[in-house]
Amino acid sequence: MAKILLVEDDERISEPLVRVLTAEGFDVVHVATGREALDHVVTDRPDLVVLDLTLPDLDGLDVCRQLRGGAADLPIVMLTARREEVDVIVGLDAGADDYIAKPFRLAELVARLRARLRAAAASTPTATVLEGAGIRVDLDARRAYANDDEIELTTKEFDLLALLMSRPDVTFTREQIMREVWDEHWWGSTRTLDTHVSTLRRKIGDVTDPASIIVTLRGVGFRFEG
Repeated sequence: MAKILLVEDDERISEPLVRVLTAEGFDVVHVATGREALDHVVTDRPDLVVLDLTLPDLDGLDVCRQLRGGAADLPIVMLTARREEVDVIVGLDAGADDYIAKPFRLAELVARLRARLRAAAASTPTATVLEGAGIRVDLDARRAYANDDEIELTTKEFDLLALLMSRPDVTFTREQIMREVWDEHWWGSTRTLDTHVSTLRRKIGDVTDPASIIVTLRGVGFRFEG
């Protein structure tokens, strides 16, 4: 679950934006000032920052420069009411990766955020082997092992296990899992997910204790106890 820091002091914008991003499966933290944003990035670095240029304490461009100075690879998307070309250029020169003028369509903003997150993930070296709780998943070979015994998994079972193990101890919602493992635009029943989790637990349970590995949060989703 990607963590997004929203820096916006206008509640008319921040409140609906937090609701939409949360519904889209993001973990959203909202702050209203530039200083809060700078402090938060230090204490709990997000995966992406959505930054308004007009803040009550610091200029958004200065906040962007400071964020970029301390985290060169942190994706930053600016929100602003300024539409002139020179403003866009100044914003990008300050270190922003993207620039969205108000008013904006929420669907477009979400799409741009996903694109920035994908680009950041593609440029970041990723682990090819995931391990935890006696389970090992080789992403390149697409093979899984439980206490060194290979587990025979279907494509979806493997993808499900790899997703859960990619963020140990983090809860993935049912809807998020369906979009990630089955289809990006999945909006149908999640009953097939229960079937796959049950089968996956049984297969892992041949050599381990499934109750301590894949945890169900009733009405929410699942997490891998690493």
